[in-house]
Amino acid sequence: MNLKRTISVVAQAISLTIVMAALNGIAAAQSGPAVKHIQPGTSAIAAAVWVGDTLYVSGQLPSPVTPAVPDKGTAAVWGDTKTQSASVFGKIETLLKEQGLGMGDVVMMHVYMVGDPANGGKLDFAGMNAVFTQFFGTKEQPNKPARSTVQVAALAAPGPLLEVEVIAVKSK
Repeated sequence: MNLKRTISVVAQAISLTIVMAALNGIAAAQSGPAVKHIQPGTSAIAAAVWVGDTLYVSGQLPSPVTPAVPDKGTAAVWGDTKTQSASVFGKIETLLKEQGLGMGDVVMMHVYMVGDPANGGKLDFAGMNAVFTQFFGTKEQPNKPARSTVQVAALAAPGPLLEVEVIAVKSK
């Protein structure tokens, strides 16, 4: 009789353990992945957002080669597509490094470009792509992301010729 009772108690304990594990699994699944917003300074948007092991980087614009000087009435000088692309990809690389990632972790890229007024309003895809190939598909960094490149009528700020957003995933 004691043996039957012991077996019954053990079976109940095992059943309870299985039920608790299942409930914990359901609770973990319902809570979803961890989310962390990277919000430096007073920007109106996050620079990037972690969702689990995936980092979504907001669109990055180039920095002007020469900033505007409003007191002197001098406009900013932005440079050509190659110059601006180098600025944007450099910003993305820096942001990724700050988050423990590199350009090889980029899995998706969206490039938004406007026509260059200095080029008769034509899109300089070759200029952007020349800089892209310095960061992706090289001997040092052979990974290439999936990518979409589209021409848009305008960007949010006048002067920049491109804006780039990326999605990067931390490898396990």
